[in-house]
Amino acid sequence: MKIHYLQHVPFEGPANIEAWAKSRGHDLTRTQLFLDEKLPEIAHFDWLIIMGGPMNIYELDKYPWLEREKEFISQAIAGDKIVLGICLGAQLMADVLGGKVRRNEYREIGWFPVKLAEEGKASPIFAVLPERFTALHWHGDTFEIPPGALRTAESRACPNQAFMMGKAIGLQFHLESSQSGIASLLHNCADELTEGPYVQTAEELLAPPDQFSQLQGLMELFLDKMEAELGPVREAS
Repeated sequence: MKIHYLQHVPFEGPANIEAWAKSRGHDLTRTQLFLDEKLPEIAHFDWLIIMGGPMNIYELDKYPWLEREKEFISQAIAGDKIVLGICLGAQLMADVLGGKVRRNEYREIGWFPVKLAEEGKASPIFAVLPERFTALHWHGDTFEIPPGALRTAESRACPNQAFMMGKAIGLQFHLESSQSGIASLLHNCADELTEGPYVQTAEELLAPPDQFSQLQGLMELFLDKMEAELGPVREAS
């Protein structure tokens, strides 16, 4: 299987997704948008994964490649590709699918519970996750659920934590993050740790290693289930 991911900043990479892809023998390629790299042809991959980033989807003057990226995401979804967006990636997907992106009531940064919504419990893919689990969060914006999409997860600080529409899945929360990745994010974005009821300290974010291993386990379960339910169908050897 060929997986391509879009990276917005050098310090937010695929981490647990990369480990999963390599362990399953999948091909993994990337476009570093911050270096203005060329996007691939839609036919050249099976899955598209859109990573997070500190920018907002409406900062087109500062990040002009966002417009090109949105068009590419739209083409991938229309081309029946399996598309997974995480944090900023989910917001970009929601935007191209008709769901508005705006400031969330609370900035949510830290380890907080996520609860499956009723439609999440009924989804074969989301139901592989526990009904309630702890995920990593780092966002100030939120998305509306796109018209026709299913709202599959929620948290106390952010009612719209995930959605699914056909083969397109958006996750506001992070399951892909590693401990080294969070350390890098803290190094680059520590100014975002402002006071608030859902903002933890740097020390709390760098939780014990078992928290990150649990996160990796959930990511692997979810990606395995995505592959089993959505494909693509493996060719016979």
